[in-house]
Amino acid sequence: QVQLVESGGGLVHTGDSLTLSCAASERTFLNYAMGWFRRAPGKDREFVAYIGPNGGSTYFADSVKGRFGISRDYAKNTYLEMHSLKPEDAAVYYCAARGAGRGDSGYWSREEYDFWGQGTQVTVSS
Repeated sequence: QVQLVESGGGLVHTGDSLTLSCAASERTFLNYAMGWFRRAPGKDREFVAYIGPNGGSTYFADSVKGRFGISRDYAKNTYLEMHSLKPEDAAVYYCAARGAGRGDSGYWSREEYDFWGQGTQVTVSS
């Protein structure tokens, strides 16, 4: 069982930057691909970003491409770097983990992830 804990959320202004962190409990962390999703009020949880095991591949939702970055380290942490934030980026952000055996297939689908964190709130004021 992998436990994930997000941190770094908060209140920012339009155009600001913010970095979210996700700490994993699993000592074989690098065997897992990691994703970030978000859920805005009244909307479904949507894909934001993905990074493969060992950081070999990354994918982003069109809505954040060019503004967000994703990275991971060898200390069981995954990061979502958010720049030029917009009010429509406001949401609860979740990190998620999935086993490495599936490659990158279905990286955008929340059903393809096995473990989830509790989420961290990001609020963007205009």
